[in-house]
Amino acid sequence: MLLEVRDLHVEFRTRDGVAKAVNGVTYSVDEGETLAVLGESGSGKSVTAQAVMGILDTPPGKITAGEILFKGQDLLKFKEEERRKVRGAQMAMIFQDALSSLNPVLSVGAQLGEMFTVHRGASRKEAKAKAIELMDRVRIPGAASRVGDYPHQFSGGMRQRIMIAMALALEPALIIADEPTTALDVTVQAQVMDLLAELQRELHMGLILITHDLGVVADVADRIAVMYAGRIVESAPVHDIYKAPAHPYTKGLLESIPRLDQKGRELYAIKGLPPNLMHIPPGCAFNPRCPMAQDVCRTDVPPLYEVTEAGTDRVSACHFWRECLNG
Repeated sequence: MLLEVRDLHVEFRTRDGVAKAVNGVTYSVDEGETLAVLGESGSGKSVTAQAVMGILDTPPGKITAGEILFKGQDLLKFKEEERRKVRGAQMAMIFQDALSSLNPVLSVGAQLGEMFTVHRGASRKEAKAKAIELMDRVRIPGAASRVGDYPHQFSGGMRQRIMIAMALALEPALIIADEPTTALDVTVQAQVMDLLAELQRELHMGLILITHDLGVVADVADRIAVMYAGRIVESAPVHDIYKAPAHPYTKGLLESIPRLDQKGRELYAIKGLPPNLMHIPPGCAFNPRCPMAQDVCRTDVPPLYEVTEAGTDRVSACHFWRECLNG
């Protein structure tokens, strides 16, 4: 197994109290596999990824429990210098806002080339050649003539391609893409996702795709893990999730996707708001918004039940997963 996250807990300690951002997350990714992590804003998707990458802001963030095993080694036991050697070279991250993630006063060629000068000891000339090669690889037209351009001189889609090129520079075993298509139009979204999928197949990388949009991952993910209030509430192979969700939250997300065969109908929306992570409701955190909630949901935290009646390797944190599955 390439990456295993086991029972991870992350808290943010603020003046107003302790926000439990991640509450016992467990998932795994193998070589060549794509795991999509879904959920609304504030569900803990990005915080989990930052903990895996070792870039969590500490303080106020703090990992209070769990293991992050990368190629069998627990990264949480590494010293910062050791983590730095893993970051970039063996695992890399694509951030959602390319414009703020790229340095505005350095050319894109200099930023791409830095990966090779720092990690590979390349000369300036070699680093520039590698930067052009990477820009070609992610299909930026006229790469040789644009290597000296600055981030603001590129469109949003081209900047996202540069971020992908930066992540791919040292051919890491694992890439975490944090909402890589945010703020892009639908056509460019499809191009970026197709590019990621193609490069992943070519390099046989593990890929964690963080998003709130089920429509984006339908054609690229192997598995889906759905997060809510810092927990994984359902995990299953992608086709099983779309065919028959086993958690009311997943079902709500699927029903919220616009469909061509429902023209003229009012778009479904999950009622209510995500919980305050400083005051997570007792029992199932989704119970105040759940149309299936009963008394047990308000008192008992549901474990991850094995969904044995539909597909394989499925779990759901719902006391009534059978009713959801059959509903």
